[in-house]
Amino acid sequence: MNNTAPSPMSAIATSSSGRGTGKSTSFALELQSMMFSLGDARRPLHETAVLVEDIVHTQLINLLQQAAEVSQLRGARVISAEDLLFLMRKDKKKLKRLLKYMFFRDYKSKIVKGIEEDDLLEDKFSSSSNVNKRQKIAQDFLHSIDQTGELLAMFEDDEIDDIKQERMERAERQTRMMDAAQYAEFCESRQLSFSKKASKFRDWLDCSSMEIKPNVIAMEILAYLAYETVAQLVDLALLVRQDMAPKAGDPFSHAISATFIQYHASAEPHLFGSSSGMKSSPDSPENTPPPTPTAPTSGPQHPGKNQSGTLGNGNVGQDSAKTKQRKRKKSTAACGIEAQSNAIQPSHIREAIRRYGHKIGPVSPFTSAYRRNGMTFLAC
Repeated sequence: MNNTAPSPMSAIATSSSGRGTGKSTSFALELQSMMFSLGDARRPLHETAVLVEDIVHTQLINLLQQAAEVSQLRGARVISAEDLLFLMRKDKKKLKRLLKYMFFRDYKSKIVKGIEEDDLLEDKFSSSSNVNKRQKIAQDFLHSIDQTGELLAMFEDDEIDDIKQERMERAERQTRMMDAAQYAEFCESRQLSFSKKASKFRDWLDCSSMEIKPNVIAMEILAYLAYETVAQLVDLALLVRQDMAPKAGDPFSHAISATFIQYHASAEPHLFGSSSGMKSSPDSPENTPPPTPTAPTSGPQHPGKNQSGTLGNGNVGQDSAKTKQRKRKKSTAACGIEAQSNAIQPSHIREAIRRYGHKIGPVSPFTSAYRRNGMTFLAC
């Protein structure tokens, strides 16, 4: 992998200030760093990050539209945490993960205010408006809609999240072979989130044009759901990449997805066209050696003697320099191709979305309550 390539972290600081004044707001560079921290290659592909950004943006816009409809039914003037909790009520695992996130948000705010940790654990389910504000909102709302007690039981459930555990184990394996500089970059990438760029995130969702706008806590939940969507896309894409990797002795290794073959057939000229010295045609101008200069002669001479007499030490040195330059270009191109092969491809993301939205069974079109525009929601 090429370690001399510019880091996405260094490009974020220079681009985030000027992107707000452009035509549109983009999180492509931030997403590259997020994807690296979630298990992708050290230099994720830009086209993959753009595709992930488009998917996350589309899903959040649809989620905001449904939350606005729920808010109108409640007669509220803003989109609040209750509306998003209502949309997530059917997926118990993701709802439990969100409740834990809201608890740690309260935990962080109390640490910043200087409250002792012992007081925090004692006040975990306090009814005070100044203590555990997010937890109190969630608990009161779920109590109002919970008829079986399953939703309220999530507050007391301390079961280990298998998905979170798997991501932590993957991050640990990813950092085993890192040096100090790579590990520092990895730690910076893990700290990135949509909530740390609140104003940019609001502009990205175009909240100013909405009639019913989300409040502060709703924006925190949306930022969390956006990051979880990215994480789930990377999880699924890594599984797809593992399935598509050829395995020795596997009789079904030739049965690769048609979309995967079609994408790589169209992407190969783009990948190999930018690197010189790797032309497929041997008769191309770049692969054809330059003609040997000949001195004017008065009579016929033997071709071998003519070439040996015209070639000098200078030409030999030029040929050796050109040979070294071609080898250097080939090695650089090979490193770039190897880095791209290790990174998540856009075809992996598309295949992951296709597999996630595919339902098996006679009532499969009616099993998803969040299906809209042909795509199922990843966050809820």
